[in-house]
Amino acid sequence: MRECDSETELKIQAEKAAQALLCKLKERSVTLALAESCTAGLISAILADIPGASEVLWGCFVCYTPQAKVSMLGLDRDALAANGLVSGETALSMADGALRKSGANIAASVTGLAGPDGDGSGTAVGTVWTAAALQDGKSTAREFHFTGSRNAVRIRAAIAVFNLIDEVLT
Repeated sequence: MRECDSETELKIQAEKAAQALLCKLKERSVTLALAESCTAGLISAILADIPGASEVLWGCFVCYTPQAKVSMLGLDRDALAANGLVSGETALSMADGALRKSGANIAASVTGLAGPDGDGSGTAVGTVWTAAALQDGKSTAREFHFTGSRNAVRIRAAIAVFNLIDEVLT
């Protein structure tokens, strides 16, 4: 299978997962905030492409740089330096920050290294952390190691976030 075919199939999977998630959020009257790093707004864009998304999608913090994570979400610089930009702790802090700043019922985050090059930290290209935080204090994070092009990694990360949100709502 050629890479572009693979990305096309991934996009279809992402759209289907987003549609199912939006239905669940609407049924439960749950609002969602997002904090995106390596996906740079892709997750909220996929959701916003679906009519009626505004009923449940609060919005998105696109925090591509460490400075954005600190200023937009209130992450601690020292914790970022200690834990790394691509870590479960950082993903959880991003989700918590988005939840706190938005007032949504649930917040999800993603941070990772989509490539094609590394960032010098020793983190492998394709490493992605997702997290979700709920108003009741529950939170969870998941680590993934995706393969493929930069765009394929970003789309797979979006699908992983949709699945994680679905899981925590169940």
